[in-house]
Amino acid sequence: MASKPKNKMPIEERAKQFMPFAALKNLPEALAAKEKITVPKIELSEEMAEELDRQMHMLRKGKMATIVYFHKDEYIKITGMVARIDETSRLLQIVNMKIPFDDILEITFPASTLREPSRPHS
Repeated sequence: MASKPKNKMPIEERAKQFMPFAALKNLPEALAAKEKITVPKIELSEEMAEELDRQMHMLRKGKMATIVYFHKDEYIKITGMVARIDETSRLLQIVNMKIPFDDILEITFPASTLREPSRPHS
C-alpha cells in the first residue's frame, strides 16, 4: 500500500510541473520574422494611377470594397465596409483599419455592389 505524502504541494505548484517549457523563448517569432518575404513598394505607372483614381471616386461610405495596400514591406488585402474617406488627411478607413491613400495599390468592389438596380418589366 502506498503511503500518503507528508507535506501536500499547493495546487498552483503542482500545476507548474505540467506547464510547457520553452527552452528557446521567442524562437517561433524569430523564425517567422526571418521567413517573411519583404517586397518593395510598387511605383504606379500613369495608367495605374488613373485607374486607381477612378476606383477611389467610386468609393462610398457604407459600401463594401477590397483594398490592396502596402504596409511594412508587404502588400495586404482587406475586404470590408468603407467607414470613412478623409480627403484632407488622405486616409481611407475600412472598418477600423486606416490606410493612407499613397499606400493603396488596388481597389475592387464585390460584384453585388456594381450591379445596376433592376428595372420593372413593361
